[in-house]
Parts: sequence; structure tokens; C-alpha cells
Amino acid sequence: MMSHQIKSLIARGALFVVNHSAGKDSQAMLLHLKQTGIPDHLMLIVHADLGDVEWDGNLDHIRATAGDVPIITATAKTSFFEMVERRGMFPSPANRQCTSDLKRGPIEREVRRYLKAHPEFGGLVVNCMGMRAQESASRAKKTVFQFSPRNSKAGREWYDWLPIHDLTECDVFQMIRDAGQEPHWAYAAGMTRLSCCFCIMASAADLRTAAQLKPDLYRRYVEAERYHGHTLSMSRKPLEEITGVTA
Repeated sequence: MMSHQIKSLIARGALFVVNHSAGKDSQAMLLHLKQTGIPDHLMLIVHADLGDVEWDGNLDHIRATAGDVPIITATAKTSFFEMVERRGMFPSPANRQCTSDLKRGPIEREVRRYLKAHPEFGGLVVNCMGMRAQESASRAKKTVFQFSPRNSKAGREWYDWLPIHDLTECDVFQMIRDAGQEPHWAYAAGMTRLSCCFCIMASAADLRTAAQLKPDLYRRYVEAERYHGHTLSMSRKPLEEITGVTA
């Protein structure tokens, strides 16, 4: 059921920004927003383009499932490997520069630019993210809807919303099937998550699958681990030990 806050924001003509990674949760969130009754002209898809470290065909998949919702991309000023080189280590769950520097920061910058170029929204924006409670204990504790003082500056009124926070993984895949769509090809290839190809939060099975699907990129990660003396995985085990795949 749509909350009174969301109804009010639709009536006020807010811009609903859909953070879209091309993953199943982003895809289901866009479908949910459409089903909720938010018109396409009040939505904007923003994809953080991660370059070499993201899956092939991400933007094509988003375009194929977006309908008439406009799409823009956000690109960081530095690449993932440049960030690792500068820090001398990979990101960690406690210091997730990959999220803040490569995704959240560039996306917020592009949303600010879009609002400035489209005064019809009056600086009113709802930032929609596909995080779900089932994913982790920390995500289960997140506030579903809140005002963002940090982004509500220079005439902007900014809210953060987690529209599918209460959906399960089964719900997400079912919603995609019911819409006559398919999830990104990487799921059928064996991946359970669609973030970076090699994510600091990835399971051993996903890292192994990614190593087999993206051998050249895998080699770059293994070489970076050796060079910096620091591992990608939270387990502190090197990738070759985790995956059993020799680079």
C-alpha cells in the first residue's frame, strides 16, 4: 500500500530517482514503482557506470527493461583499480569507498545536475534504492523512508526511500517473471548477486563463478592482491585460494 508521504510527493511532482545497477533488486524496484502508480515522467534511472569491473551488458539490460523512463549514467572521476592503487588496499565492509566514491557520490552529483537542468521538479527528489531487509542484519535495520538533511541544500528537498525493503529474493524474481522480463544474464550463468564482478561481500561460489566468466579481469584482481599484499575478500584469504582458480 502506498504511504501518504509518497502520495503527497507524487502530487507535488517530485522526481523519483531509481538507482539501477542492472541487478534483480533494481529491476524489481522499477517494476514496483510503476505498479505503485508513479508515472514514467516523474522517474529517472541513474546507473553508476563502473567500467571494467562491472558485468558486460549492464546498460543494455537496463535499457531493455526501462520502458519510457529516461536513463542517465554516473561515472566516477577515478576507476576501481586507481582507487585501490591510491589507498594501497582494497575496500572493506567498514570502509566501502567502492560504494561512496564510485556509486553514491557520482550518482548524487548527476542528480543535482539533472535537477538544475529540470526546474519543473522544483528541487524535490525521492532517491529510491533497492536494498532489502533479507540481505543482511544491517540492511534490515535501515529506515525505509527519511528526509536527507545532507542533500537538502541549495533549494533541494531530498528524501531517501527503500521501496522494496520488505520483499524477499523469491518475491523479486517472481515480480520480474510476472512482468514478462528476464533478470540479467549473469544470474543464469551462476551469480547470486550483481554488483561488481568481484565484490568484497561476495561468497566463495560467486567469486569462483566470476573467475570462470571473467578470467582476464580475475587476473587483474589477483595481481593487485599480490602487489599490495592485501586481499579483496573479508576472509583475508587470497582469491586463488578461495576460488581454486589459478590466474
